[in-house]
Amino acid sequence: MEYGFTTAAYVVASVLFILSLGGLSGQESAKRAIWYGIVGMALAVAATLFGPGAGNWFLSLVMIAIGGTGGWLVAKRVQMTEMPQLVAAMHSLVGLAAVFVGFNAQIELGRVLRLRAEGIEAELTGFAALLAHKTPAEIAMLKIEVFLGVFIGAVTFTGSVVAYGKLAGRVDGKPKKLPGGHMLNAGALALSVLLGILYCTGVGPAVFWLILITLLAFFIGYHLIMGIGGADMPVVVSMLNSYSGWAAAMIGFTLSNDLLIVTGALVGSSGAILSYIMCKAMNRNFVSV
Repeated sequence: MEYGFTTAAYVVASVLFILSLGGLSGQESAKRAIWYGIVGMALAVAATLFGPGAGNWFLSLVMIAIGGTGGWLVAKRVQMTEMPQLVAAMHSLVGLAAVFVGFNAQIELGRVLRLRAEGIEAELTGFAALLAHKTPAEIAMLKIEVFLGVFIGAVTFTGSVVAYGKLAGRVDGKPKKLPGGHMLNAGALALSVLLGILYCTGVGPAVFWLILITLLAFFIGYHLIMGIGGADMPVVVSMLNSYSGWAAAMIGFTLSNDLLIVTGALVGSSGAILSYIMCKAMNRNFVSV
């Protein structure tokens, strides 16, 4: 599939996603909106699988079959009253995927830069070939995107796991914090930013900084959501939905995938707006929650 056809397919899929979100405003239109989303996602997957630079089709199809079958079986077993914890569990997987993609991007970037430094004209394909043509300024931007994608994805992962546990009754719903409370979260955030600066400026081992950033983000996600009561979990799940969208958007910038950027931005913005609306409906302060 040529770049033009892939871009056209991405544009159509983006429009279908927007129509799907808009149609959820009413009960009757929601039935049609669901199909808009299904068709849009099927088109997006097909365009990605058969687009320029794609490969490993057999492995991709096997992974899609495993994931699709697992999702079908889980969805058939879950009751409607358990839908919030299912959504939280799905968000955790999106966050973890963002972390894995970020690390893979850094590993590929390290390989390309090493070959470039050694003056080796290697036959690069796929994402590595895209990296090989980036300027130093573009590589700097790529590192910022990787840092944000990994950090937000890691926070989303552990936060969603805790939210799932509280909604499912497997974790105590009472707010629990370590001594120091949210100051620990602020300290971990400040240290993550410092490590992010070291990573983006190329000081020291890049993968090691990413590992430390991921561990700090895991802690922030866990401790942040553990400090919120079970009654506020629906709002938290909506906000984690927003986080997963922004993580996906950052990874979309990393991979130069326009559809992933648009879809992530849609999920991120709609999740944030929904969280605000839910807080207003519950007469709760958005910032305090």
